[in-house]
Amino acid sequence: MFVSIINDCNDENAMNRQASRAASFFNSAVSTLGVSDFGTEGSGELEAAGNLIDTLDACEGREGVILVNVANRHGKGKKWPNGTPFCYFYYKKTLIISTIDGYCLSLVKKMKLVDSVCVLDIPTVIDAMISQNLFDETLRRIVVDSQFRSYEFIPRAAYWLHTHVELPFVSQPIGQIELAPECIWWIDNFGNCVTTLFPEDIGHQAGKKIQTQFGEVTCYERLKDVPNGETGLIVGSSGIGTRRFLGFVIQGKNAAKTYGIKTGMSFLKI
Repeated sequence: MFVSIINDCNDENAMNRQASRAASFFNSAVSTLGVSDFGTEGSGELEAAGNLIDTLDACEGREGVILVNVANRHGKGKKWPNGTPFCYFYYKKTLIISTIDGYCLSLVKKMKLVDSVCVLDIPTVIDAMISQNLFDETLRRIVVDSQFRSYEFIPRAAYWLHTHVELPFVSQPIGQIELAPECIWWIDNFGNCVTTLFPEDIGHQAGKKIQTQFGEVTCYERLKDVPNGETGLIVGSSGIGTRRFLGFVIQGKNAAKTYGIKTGMSFLKI
């Protein structure tokens, strides 16, 4: 059993509170990963989307819980009563609860991991739990009106689902989720840039030249194959199973700093 948290509330206080609450529910070790908050619009959601895929790959469908809460911080969430709704779904034995608006599930959609998700309305869920004597009515407002829903709501919802409590939901086809743009979704500590592209998206093969926003780039199979100081497009380690995202790299240098790349930037030349 494992618990993983992917969140844009990533200061030490917020992460510790989330991790402590999740650990208390599941009696499990908890890993945490913070993504962009006020970066380029959609960048945090894209970082969450890719890291969700990588976390699913790491756990290989074993029993566990992944909690994703990354919301648009540019006013887009105002259209909802109290922020972006959450949904849940399963990948094999792994339960995922995630914000549904924006790009958070865009790569789950691209990889066709599920056909639909179960959308949760927080007041409806809490009222259902109160009616079954599974939640204290005096705490209803704290949860329903909270700005810190990844602390007040998500761990509780995950625990109820994990213990086979049925939560009211509305099914939504995965096709209604936004599709990720052809862009950079992550920059690692070496400055290598992970794209949302699979090899088949561009007909990737060794020696092929690809026009990108950063100039013409040669395709290579592995990082090892890229000549020293040269830029290349390789099949990276991120993804699930045999499906791996393409990486934009410079052998021996920091590609992100060299080209001024940030997550969310378009990659292919239009």
